[in-house]
Order: sequence, then structure tokens, then C-alpha cells
Amino acid sequence: MGPKTKERAANLRRANRKMPRRRLDLPAEKVSHLNPDVLRKFTSETGKIYPRRVTGVSAKLHRRITREIKRARALNLMY
Repeated sequence: MGPKTKERAANLRRANRKMPRRRLDLPAEKVSHLNPDVLRKFTSETGKIYPRRVTGVSAKLHRRITREIKRARALNLMY
């Protein structure tokens, strides 16, 4: 038995879409607020943080990246 309406089916497909290929080229040691060049890879030109489904990092690493980006912004290393 599937979803009752076409709209619900579309929402289910959207919610269960596959993640892009996992990103394994980023060691966790390089993620630091003192290394803004690495952190800029995870932000747009306007400064927004890219979501996990775009970057392909694990949830744990994404939380760390987010925390370090916010620290770098507080120290005016990033904007």
C-alpha cells in the first residue's frame, strides 16, 4: 500500500532521495576555525552553509563544520 495521493508520493520520494557520493577527501583534523580556506568550501558566496545532501559529509562532520564556521565568523576570519 502506497501513499494516498500523488502529492504525498512526491513528498515521500523527495524525503527518501539518495545522498550524493560520500566525501572522504576531508580529514577531520583540517576542520578548524583557524583554517577558513577549508571552511569556505562548505559555504556559498552569500555565506550560507551548504546542507549535508549537497556536500556529502557525515552528520558528525557536518555538525563540526557548522560549529567551526560559526566560530570563524565570530572571530571575523570568515564573513
